[in-house]
Amino acid sequence: MVPTHKIENILVTGGAGFIGSNFIRSILLREPQVRIVNLDALTYAGHPANLDDLSDPRRHTFFQGNITDRPLVDALLRKHSIDTIVHFAAETHVDRSIHYPQIFVETNVVGTFALLEAARQYWAASSQPAGQDVRFHHVSSDEVFGTLGPQDPPFNETTPYDPRSPYSASKAASDHLVRAYFYTYGLPVTITNCSNNYGPRQFPEKLIPVMLGRALEGKTLPVYGDGRQVRDWLYVDDHSEAIHRVLTAGRPGETYNIGGENQPTNLEVVETLCQILDELVPDSAGVPHERLIEFVPDRPGHDRRYDIDIRKIKRELGWQPAVPLAEGLLITARWYLDHPAWMETVRGTPEYRAWIDRNYTARNLEVE
Repeated sequence: MVPTHKIENILVTGGAGFIGSNFIRSILLREPQVRIVNLDALTYAGHPANLDDLSDPRRHTFFQGNITDRPLVDALLRKHSIDTIVHFAAETHVDRSIHYPQIFVETNVVGTFALLEAARQYWAASSQPAGQDVRFHHVSSDEVFGTLGPQDPPFNETTPYDPRSPYSASKAASDHLVRAYFYTYGLPVTITNCSNNYGPRQFPEKLIPVMLGRALEGKTLPVYGDGRQVRDWLYVDDHSEAIHRVLTAGRPGETYNIGGENQPTNLEVVETLCQILDELVPDSAGVPHERLIEFVPDRPGHDRRYDIDIRKIKRELGWQPAVPLAEGLLITARWYLDHPAWMETVRGTPEYRAWIDRNYTARNLEVE
């Protein structure tokens, strides 16, 4: 594996969110010379508490702002001599996209376009020598490929796009824009399409933290449909390592799939979490926690199965997932048990309560 890009000054968008904050922690440990500029709008899913206890906070500078704010982005690129952009900032929850599709288009499509334009113009006008070592990395999803039947082969990097929700459609559009800037303007880009992430600091609207929080309170565990939807689960630290490999050794213009190489059903994930909690908190009011599982009406357009082929990133960059699902779920459960204040702070916000009311209570689902 021959390095193709050296990171010095990196702009991370969405760095106060779940994956972005974990990536920042990883980069601070892996790249002792790198300085990080973190731009996050601090919407409902981004929290300054996600950035507590960084290994070297002197090399991390936080700015609150939106990627659509061109004057701010332009100023950050110039002032901090940014040579690398890692673009996490996005609206990512399918359920929310069903209720609020315009927000997803504005952030995921318009925001990505604004960031691409800022990078293109800044790097083109830079006083540094021609051939400056720069890179724009775009973080995307396997959901842009649509859904798989039971016997269909996994998604690979050339699978045609077939998005089924406003979320996946907006991410697909942003992917196309990033590729267009490579072919049209020569912007040195890379793209990764990842499977479902999980781990510490994940906002409790996603399956695993939702189930952990509710189980500990002895509340019902709402499982959509029959719970047989299949997802590939990727531990967030493995994802950070994969992005680092792509940044430093990936080929400009290329796409790399990132997955965890396991595909349980959603119901199996919930059942495993229940078993973990039975062992970790045997005095919980919910024990045995599996009795709390309740099947509720499925959401519209719910994709049945995802599976992702990661042979390319294995072959070209030597990366593969290191954390098995059972181990990762145990680590994740322990983190949430050890950080009740974090969970309460997040779940106590008006935005989170409004979301619960809109997505569950308003659908007459007895989940509260």
